Amino acid sequence: MGKKRVYEVAKELNKDSKEVLDALKELGMKVKSNLSSIDDDAIEKLKKYLSKEKIEEKVEVPIPPIEEELEEEEVLEIYVEPEPKVAPPKKKKKKKKKERKIDAALVEKRIKETRSILETGKRKKYKKKKKGGNVEVEEEILKVPPFMTVSELAEILDVGPNDILMKCLELGLRATINQRLDFDTISLISEEFGQKVEMQEEFESEIEEGEYSDIREKPPVVTIMGHVDHGKTTLIDKIRLSDLVSKEKGRITQKIGAYHVKYNGKTITFIDTPGHEAFTAMRARGAKVTDIVVLVVAANDGVKPQTIEAIDHAKAAGVPIIVAINKIDLPDANPEKVKMQLADVGVMVQEYGGDVMSVNISALKGIGIEELLETILLLAEDMDLKAPFEGPGEGYILEAKKSKGFGNVATVIVEKGKIKKGDIFIAGSTYGKVRVMIDEDKKIWSEVTPGIAVQISSFNDLPVVGDKLKVVKDEKRAKETAEKRKVAKRLQEMSRKKQISLEAIQEKLVRGEYVELKIVLKGDDSGAVEALSDTLGRLSTDEVHVNIIHRGVGDITENDVLLASASDAIIVGFRTRPTGKARDIAKNEGIEIRTYDIIYDVVDDIKKAMSGLLAPEYEEHEIGRAEVRMVIRVPKVGNIAGSYVIQGKVLRGAKCEVLRGEELIAETKINSLKRFKEDVKEVVEGFECGIGLEGFDSFQEGDIIVVYETIEKERTI
Repeated sequence: MGKKRVYEVAKELNKDSKEVLDALKELGMKVKSNLSSIDDDAIEKLKKYLSKEKIEEKVEVPIPPIEEELEEEEVLEIYVEPEPKVAPPKKKKKKKKKERKIDAALVEKRIKETRSILETGKRKKYKKKKKGGNVEVEEEILKVPPFMTVSELAEILDVGPNDILMKCLELGLRATINQRLDFDTISLISEEFGQKVEMQEEFESEIEEGEYSDIREKPPVVTIMGHVDHGKTTLIDKIRLSDLVSKEKGRITQKIGAYHVKYNGKTITFIDTPGHEAFTAMRARGAKVTDIVVLVVAANDGVKPQTIEAIDHAKAAGVPIIVAINKIDLPDANPEKVKMQLADVGVMVQEYGGDVMSVNISALKGIGIEELLETILLLAEDMDLKAPFEGPGEGYILEAKKSKGFGNVATVIVEKGKIKKGDIFIAGSTYGKVRVMIDEDKKIWSEVTPGIAVQISSFNDLPVVGDKLKVVKDEKRAKETAEKRKVAKRLQEMSRKKQISLEAIQEKLVRGEYVELKIVLKGDDSGAVEALSDTLGRLSTDEVHVNIIHRGVGDITENDVLLASASDAIIVGFRTRPTGKARDIAKNEGIEIRTYDIIYDVVDDIKKAMSGLLAPEYEEHEIGRAEVRMVIRVPKVGNIAGSYVIQGKVLRGAKCEVLRGEELIAETKINSLKRFKEDVKEVVEGFECGIGLEGFDSFQEGDIIVVYETIEKERTI
């Protein structure tokens, strides 16, 4: 029996999807949405049900024209019966109740009140329910900023400052009453006093909350995810009729891109994320701001590690998945095998009884592209994606870079409200005023609404990828708040450096010294720099530690070279180059600058550099054995072993062991070797010789002298 989706049946019957859904529910059929599938029997029942409704409609329609021809008494008879069918007053009341449900102003007022309570230091209880048997226990959770002084924490926990200081000492931290504690320390101390805490952005209350209205449908934000070289960017190229792939080094996407597509009169915003494992963090940010994930899986390659990684990110963000099985035009394509592999990792497509939709496509030949776009719009309609279009704009930073002529530029995707030219904004520890907003086609926007991504200039400094951008009214307050956040961030970084140095001391005490490879990392945009920093950091071993002493965006400058010189570091540039002056200083100072365009090359080169810092391994190889057959006493020298070489050869200066039976008597080296009365360098198997050892002469007949050499072997990461 064939199956069809509800929206397909609705199209065939020329009906609205909601009308068909309601009819199916009245027939007692379990359907979740217009994307659910129904069999032929259900379709037949639906057709009969809808045809009955048509007959009833036809009976009722002629009543008004007949009414004119009938006499007054007959008209009264006809209208007596339908009276109960007239909507009673109760139904009107229900409509009024629906209108009163959404009160945006009241919601915002309550949010403001809650935030003000938090910021005044009063204990606010966030309750999470924990089930213990049949009893539900409520747990208090306190929201705190990422940094607090000892006295501030004591006040919030309702304990004395000395109690906090004592707990700090127990944790091995010597603190003062005005010292700022980081969130990890705050969390540990709070748990000691039976209080759980959650982090709240510091200085958040200093930014005025706006009022939002005009809630309506927004464009779906779709993130393309999947394994490297499975055709993600080629898919976007085909959708946009562009050629992004040819512009990427190694034909691999190296950063996040945002693109807009119009289909059937509706806009879809696509986020293209890199497929290499180094860009895990970037894919995670894509999932954070997205509404739908399109998981691209090659039909000839199947589910790979980064496919599973992408699935995990989508699930963690609670984002629905549409599977695009690509490369179906290839002779070794096997879409069914891909579906089975997806089922093994917890992604059940509809054909296998699950909820996940799948579409067979060929991004290269354009097969199935329209079906994929239609599926995206159907899922978006089913999700009922809405956002307020009026109010101060808010969005997330997807990417940030320095651009010639524009200064500090960031790709921002709007979450709610409206961002207009001339708006003042704050994003993390940066602020600015919207000068120009352009999209991927260099089109200039005067205002941007939810679901749209644009590049915005100009920020006073480069924002951090993942920061939330908010439009504010007061530029002075925005600047002050940004500066406070910057100071807090600097303190946080300093505290992290101290923690690292303490850990390093402990590790050195346990296992001895280790070598550090210091790197100054520069890139063309902050997303790539962040991802590279994480990747290189994970290369650290017990013996060689990778330390990114500085990372930034833009050209490699003379300051970077001077920092590297002072710190004995190397400079790594990703898709960026040194300035002329920086190159000259680097040459004079003997600083190594390595520049790359592809992520694989960076990782491979740094591994080689780390391997060069590793202490070599030494392997011992036995080269010969000699049996002691006579102990010869030499005046003023000591005992010499009159020996016979029974295996291999004996070398003067070589290391050796003396075995008596199975017992090891001595470990030393051969300092003299004679044949008759002459000194020789070596004696081979089958010949007699006299052997003198360094620091040992207590020979006995029958001892075995095992001779070995040590071979130095280079190590690799």
